[in-house]
Amino acid sequence: MNRLRLALAVIVAKTIAAVVRYLNLGSASVLPGAIASRFHPQLLSLLSSQVSRGVILIVGTNGKTTTSLLLRKMLETQGYKIVHNASGANLINGLIAVLLEHGNLMGKLTADYAILEVDENVLPLVLQQCQPKYILGLNLFRDQLDRYGEVDSISERWQKAIAPLPPETTIILNGDDPSLSYLGQQLSQQVLYFGLQEPELYLEEMSHAVDSIYCPRCGHLLNYEGVYLSHLGDFHCPSCGFAKSPLAVKSGEWPQILIGVYNKYNTMAAGLLAQTMGISIDDIKETIKNFQAAFGRSEILEVEGKQVRILLSKNPVGMNETIRAVNEIKAQGKASTTLMVLNDRIPDGTDVSWIWDVDTEKLVSLGGKIIVSGDRVYDMALRLEYSTMGNDDFQLIVKEDLQEAIATALEETPPEETLHIIPTYSAMLEVRQVLTGRKIL
Repeated sequence: MNRLRLALAVIVAKTIAAVVRYLNLGSASVLPGAIASRFHPQLLSLLSSQVSRGVILIVGTNGKTTTSLLLRKMLETQGYKIVHNASGANLINGLIAVLLEHGNLMGKLTADYAILEVDENVLPLVLQQCQPKYILGLNLFRDQLDRYGEVDSISERWQKAIAPLPPETTIILNGDDPSLSYLGQQLSQQVLYFGLQEPELYLEEMSHAVDSIYCPRCGHLLNYEGVYLSHLGDFHCPSCGFAKSPLAVKSGEWPQILIGVYNKYNTMAAGLLAQTMGISIDDIKETIKNFQAAFGRSEILEVEGKQVRILLSKNPVGMNETIRAVNEIKAQGKASTTLMVLNDRIPDGTDVSWIWDVDTEKLVSLGGKIIVSGDRVYDMALRLEYSTMGNDDFQLIVKEDLQEAIATALEETPPEETLHIIPTYSAMLEVRQVLTGRKIL
């Protein structure tokens, strides 16, 4: 009876996926899983347990897609067969859908590893049905204000959910994040840490988007030698002695191809996990050197003979780091035009007040042209207008229509420069559709 229910769930899911794709209604990355789970509520457990070498959960606020794709490339170069929710559907229904997609009509799944990007808020729910071999924790920042609680409360839920896992589970965490460093120190499983050790990359000051600068053990204000982004940095507590965990791998040990400090973290995370899984350092470095960015994440397209770099930015920390990376290029005189697209749809988060925590003053300070568009175009324009501080070298262009905004941005970009587009999630998909003439999802 149980096998019959499983087969029925699989057939229904595959039928729905085929219909959705045939009618060009989307990628069928969520709906098949949602409906199939009604036929068999333990689908995630049944499917994930069939992955022969183990399930890898990659969780955190920022960087999941880039890190997952980089790790996938590292494993595939070794000949492993990988299941990966590359579409970004990282809630439970999305995880079920991608596992079903790679199984046969009887629900039989053949894969060496499953790399599953997991939304930080649903990790405890996933762990109720899935026993991973590896968990990779990238960071914890405030994300969508209408959906999630504070960073510390999410970290506490992670600890309660991870603690019952068997000792052979390997946990890899960002040692520069106080919440994750403290989390790792409370766990009985094997825990390894990655982090930066490059004081020259310290920010001049903490950003407005800083989230968690109080000691997770005693609540005292942490002392920082320096911060790399938001609350990630070199810290210790002067009250109870809590400090950054010893690092198993540091940023200088790996090459970096993608721009931005945040991509240093992504590279370290994937590299340390791959090394833990037995892949040689030389093979890891070779994969990093040949890595191409995931869509919308530092991805470069060529449009009308010009280079366009898309930098997904969906929360204060992410946008601040994007601005930091763009400014480094602008300071070299190579990026005078930027397009910012702000939406407030469900994938973006309907509360866009977070833009007031973004240090847009830094983007405006170097002048140039900034075109704004999106569902909340005037909110973004107002934030930038308040950032001008009388800067005569800055020009703000408001375009309600996205296609017109993209056309204007391309026209304003000299052939020798790169147009940087900074969109939220749904806006990124729309931008890519306009630029490439096809949908990604």
